Amino acid sequence: MLDLIIIGGSATGTAAAVYASRAQINFKVIAKDLGGEVANSGEVGNYPGFNETNGIELSQKFNDQLKYNKVEPEVGVEVENITKEGGVFKVQAKEGKSYEAKTIILATGVRPRHLKVPGEEELYQKGLSYCSTCDGPLFKNKIVTTIGGGNAALESILMMSGLAEKVYAINKNPEFQGEQVYIKKLETLDNVELIYNASTTKILGDQVVSGVEYKATSSGETKTIETNGVFVHVGIIPNTEMVKDLNVLDKGGFVEVNNLMETKLSGFFAAGDVVNLPYNQIAISTGQGVTAFLTVQSYLNKLG
Repeated sequence: MLDLIIIGGSATGTAAAVYASRAQINFKVIAKDLGGEVANSGEVGNYPGFNETNGIELSQKFNDQLKYNKVEPEVGVEVENITKEGGVFKVQAKEGKSYEAKTIILATGVRPRHLKVPGEEELYQKGLSYCSTCDGPLFKNKIVTTIGGGNAALESILMMSGLAEKVYAINKNPEFQGEQVYIKKLETLDNVELIYNASTTKILGDQVVSGVEYKATSSGETKTIETNGVFVHVGIIPNTEMVKDLNVLDKGGFVEVNNLMETKLSGFFAAGDVVNLPYNQIAISTGQGVTAFLTVQSYLNKLG
């Protein structure tokens, strides 16, 4: 039986794993994939130690550090259920894999929220994407549309402005919510057209994306944009389905923790974007991963 299982292979899981390796405890990292939402991030200019980087490069640095600390995550593991019996956590994954440990750090992060409009599901990967970093280069010198009003949407717009011929930005709100440095950059971009107070109603296209339909909030008028690609950045959903029976989630599906990353279930800890604390930032996630491990270490020491 393991002392600790870290579930997740992005910033939070990496930070916890580095500390766990240095503490020389008996642990394992399991993850569906490495990088998570960090790998999907565009421009990253606010992570300590890096004046300028991007999500893919930063994810590779995280992976390099795991290797340096002799941590070999078990990748491709999709956890379906976590239970606790007699002080032992049992982790059940797809394809019959199972694990046991005294403690758990859940660092499964989040996934993109969908618009839930006609055409979205049908045209996914046919011009519609939830990852500008992954698919943006496919639309060089084309017309694209980013939908959303936060930092993820801003990063998408800025990235695509350097690749695409024209970028439309549809925001249901009257202004963007995000880092001011990003918002100010928008004002300098000649090939970006900002559309505020607009609710996306339909993704158009037969075999591939050909346009976006939206409704102007003020007038109620329906309008159409011709576009070759659509990038959707309208929020996140926590990856917590596997712990829905542990009674550790808030109404939004995020794990409820205190400032030590403890839940109300003894031995179960969580950190990163999956928890109910504010501010989804890579630097915060890594710090929470460290905090979670140090709290786990204290917990294990008390167990003896």
